[in-house]
Amino acid sequence: QVQLVESGGGTVQAGASLRLSCAASQRTLSTYGMAWFRQAAGKERELVASIAWSGGNIHYADSVKGRFTISREKVPNKVYLQMNNLKVEDTAVYYCAVQRVGARQYDLWGQGTQVTVSS
Repeated sequence: QVQLVESGGGTVQAGASLRLSCAASQRTLSTYGMAWFRQAAGKERELVASIAWSGGNIHYADSVKGRFTISREKVPNKVYLQMNNLKVEDTAVYYCAVQRVGARQYDLWGQGTQVTVSS
């Protein structure tokens, strides 16, 4: 089975930066695209950023525009989320997700990495 593993989370103060990474256990992976989601305590999961396999069609949630940047590597198969000027409101568990070719939706999910931003 293909496994996605996130890393890079931690506890930081507001204004700090973190870079999340997500690596696939399979070195090459055919995908439509990939994304980062997050879920804060007591809230629904939300899309943070997404990117097509080509590197185009990049979308960001309004709450992170100008602060977060999503990028990807084809080989090795990784996706990154650079998070700058973190806010307390960014505190959440962050998940990477991949939509493989042939799948109807995002069908691979990582275990999540905790990001905690203190004031």
